[in-house]
Amino acid sequence: MNKKMPVLFIGHGSPMNAIENNEYTHGWEKIAKKIPKPKVILSISAHWYTDGTRINNSEKPGQVYDMYGFPDELYQVVYSVPGAPELAEATRNLISQTVKVDNSWGIDHGTWSVLRRMYPSAEIPVFQLSIDMNAAVETHYKIGQELTSLREQGVLILGSGNIVHNLARVNWQLEGGYPWADAFDGYIKQEIKKAEHQAIISYHSAGTSSQLAFFTLEHFYPLLYVLGASDTGDKIIVFNDSRTLGAISMTSYLIGETTID
Repeated sequence: MNKKMPVLFIGHGSPMNAIENNEYTHGWEKIAKKIPKPKVILSISAHWYTDGTRINNSEKPGQVYDMYGFPDELYQVVYSVPGAPELAEATRNLISQTVKVDNSWGIDHGTWSVLRRMYPSAEIPVFQLSIDMNAAVETHYKIGQELTSLREQGVLILGSGNIVHNLARVNWQLEGGYPWADAFDGYIKQEIKKAEHQAIISYHSAGTSSQLAFFTLEHFYPLLYVLGASDTGDKIIVFNDSRTLGAISMTSYLIGETTID
């Protein structure tokens, strides 16, 4: 491959997006057409949040239905992808932190709910890297930096989470976002566009809005891996730029020089 693959952060929102047709799922479908077809996808999902960093290297990763209380239709969704054992091992060796192989998890809904809309044929190999709940904010960004060479091998690095994710403050009657959700999402967007990644690592600089955006960081961290793997000067496409239910951001980013106009 002559050029690097772009990197992608998706605000994945509700698991119901796996079976609903809405503005967000249409955005995922459209963005797939702006990306050269990946040889492999490395997903960093908010829903594999572990003690230490882990990676799966199964030839056939299991599909994890890691959500509860949803309609039966959602649990009938099958997204059966091949794994990438050799590339998973190569990825493990790129990371300076200790990385354990763990095939007890698989491909969770943070990954398959998005990819089934982007690549419905499920033919592209997929493997996941977990998020270490004990690591410093800077460490997640550093791991992203260590992964950047994968882009030259046709690997799409996908971060799946939500920049604002405060389920305790969700308002089912509110279509947009609370002012603080809009403010934090706007702060992050502004700094991404300026490639001021330190300002994102130091997210508390956003002020009061950062205290309300989330209580735990697992949905925010995938963005740091994607930014770490990006290059200064990469083209940036912002899509699904919106907040929903008051306290969830769906804003997503495609970053990379190989995006197709």
